[in-house]
Amino acid sequence: MTLGVAAALAMLSAPIASAQEALSPDEMAALCHGGSSICVSATIPVARTTQAVQSWMSPDVGAAWATGYKGQGVTITMVDDFSSTSRFSGNFGIGVQTQRHGEWTREEASMIAPSATIRSKDFSTGSAVSLARGLNVLNLSYGMYTTAGYSVNQIWWAPEEASIINYATRGTAVVSKAAGNDAVAVGAAINGQQDYLDLALIGKSTAIFVGALSTNGTTANKAQLAWYSDYAGTNTQVQSHFLVVGVEGDKTGLYGTSFAAPIISGYAAIIGSKFTKATPVQITNDLLNTARTDTLANYDPSIYGKGEASLSRALAPVAIH
Repeated sequence: MTLGVAAALAMLSAPIASAQEALSPDEMAALCHGGSSICVSATIPVARTTQAVQSWMSPDVGAAWATGYKGQGVTITMVDDFSSTSRFSGNFGIGVQTQRHGEWTREEASMIAPSATIRSKDFSTGSAVSLARGLNVLNLSYGMYTTAGYSVNQIWWAPEEASIINYATRGTAVVSKAAGNDAVAVGAAINGQQDYLDLALIGKSTAIFVGALSTNGTTANKAQLAWYSDYAGTNTQVQSHFLVVGVEGDKTGLYGTSFAAPIISGYAAIIGSKFTKATPVQITNDLLNTARTDTLANYDPSIYGKGEASLSRALAPVAIH
């Protein structure tokens, strides 16, 4: 499913979600990919009345909740599609729903960090992303594509992406960026196009690229990179800011690194609710430095970057610096 096509550099301000959309081996009925196709289906509203740990989540989430850390005091801003006619179906364990891409990612982040404040920023507006008081986390489950071969400093950014890049550069917000679903290294060209938002975030202090595992990993049952997920590649700046998490689409019907990034956004909020004086840089580094490699099959930093995010390890210290 492509939400927009940037045919020329001047149109780069039009967001494209295709690289973070699900490429399901099951061919999900309500998802299309490629061209400018739009998939529409009837809305099935389902109200969430209770908050429970779901089978697709890492057990670390429930353990964090049990100790009182649920994201309170932290704001997660979802920059995503909240206005298009494109919808697809899935089930996060609370009943089948048919929603827009942003509604899905927003729900996922809110289920991981139920006490966080969740803001929705429609990425079609192009206006700057504002920050709230306290710790801010920005979720980017989309990419910005145009013809490959430009340098990042040749790109004219809309105020939206310019503000995001600025926050990641200055370390004033944690930025969780879906790595992409083209099974290439972060920032690599695919079909003559590149995700320049990826390229612009490489080397930025609070940017985290998030890839997808097909399951949550354990030492007994090691996880592998999902077949569609982009990987870290040979750039050590990417490797040092790349994490993977389980996206168990066999349970939810939702596949793609779009659904990896909100997990990291939720984790960052949970960590921020324990370490209430920590900066976005400290939260970012805590997530990166506590990632696990012993839960991954044939760990290689060019594939998995720092490894599988471990919420329990990130929460373990008395303080972070």
